Amino acid sequence: MSKESLLLLPGLMCNETVWMPIMDELSLTHECTVIDHGRADSISVMAKNILRQAPPQFALAGHSMGGRVALEVFRLAPHRVTRIALMNTGYLARPDSQAGAKETQGRYDLLKIAIDQGIEAMARQWVQAMVAPKRLSDESFIQSIIEMFKVKSVDIFKHQIAALLNRPDATLVLKSLNVPSLILCSEFDLWSPVQQHSDMAKLMPRQPIWCEIAGAGHMCTMEDPQAVSKGMVEWLNASH
Repeated sequence: MSKESLLLLPGLMCNETVWMPIMDELSLTHECTVIDHGRADSISVMAKNILRQAPPQFALAGHSMGGRVALEVFRLAPHRVTRIALMNTGYLARPDSQAGAKETQGRYDLLKIAIDQGIEAMARQWVQAMVAPKRLSDESFIQSIIEMFKVKSVDIFKHQIAALLNRPDATLVLKSLNVPSLILCSEFDLWSPVQQHSDMAKLMPRQPIWCEIAGAGHMCTMEDPQAVSKGMVEWLNASH
């Protein structure tokens, strides 16, 4: 019997490196494909690109920006998604408030660093708030994230920032999720905090599997792959 397809959607400036630490475990039961968002500059375009290349039915896991793309895929083609995992992500549009203005400024500040000093300098700044404090002194670990970012261009960074700043509100999508779902978050994720994931879970008509990774930050698949794998395997084995 052929394995079910599992599409793995990385976040901002990320690639298969995010998923590699857990790929062996997931591949035991599923045919895994890591999606490349290319130069797409909107969440909707990213989702439509995925649907064009995806098999008729598939499981879907999205990390960070990839979680937002996963929700858009489900909105566009719910009949094709067999199960969905939302990891270190969010669901609300950028607010028309001081918080929204602060987010915009923060993202453009990073873009300016990338333009003026290069992707490596930007990534070194970005990663400071994206992993658990205890990992910041692990230079080889930090460098592995920076090297992943360096694969992408400033142009791609600019396009993905545009996609995130103009992201759709996915509240109604969450209210319609009727497939086995996973909500995965991390103790030290300052960008996508635990409370945000709790809010998402409350909107869902079917109780999701809840997985909170202790001691990890936003990059939890790389920080604690064993704990992430455990949560994802439970989700993949959940009955319909």
